[in-house]
Amino acid sequence: MRTFRGFTLIELMIVIAVIGVIAAFAYPSYQGYMENARRADAQGALMSAANAMERFYTENYTYVGAAAGTEFPAQAPFDGTTKYYQLSITAQTVSTYTLQAAPIGAQAGDRCANLTLTSTGARGTSSAETDCWQ
Repeated sequence: MRTFRGFTLIELMIVIAVIGVIAAFAYPSYQGYMENARRADAQGALMSAANAMERFYTENYTYVGAAAGTEFPAQAPFDGTTKYYQLSITAQTVSTYTLQAAPIGAQAGDRCANLTLTSTGARGTSSAETDCWQ
């Protein structure tokens, strides 16, 4: 009598099913972590843009005339990777400004929508979410 070594088709299908179930739970969690990481990068980009606005003010005694793309990069992240947020100055006067990071590309469906930062340091979003700036 000959004994065969290896896996049966049933055993192989069970392993594939178990991997599928694990992947079904892991992938959405991974996507959530990636969205949070991209949002944190956009928040850092807004803070850097606010610093650039303050430098512009110390040189010109006004925020009027500052422009995204000139004073700071117009998209985040600042390094050479895929861009997930469009940065802009949505309001500016002599003594105030409002910066905005609008999600683009893979981040476009972000639950927090647009992130904002004002000259007073007030942080906000264009959504009803309350935990976007943690």
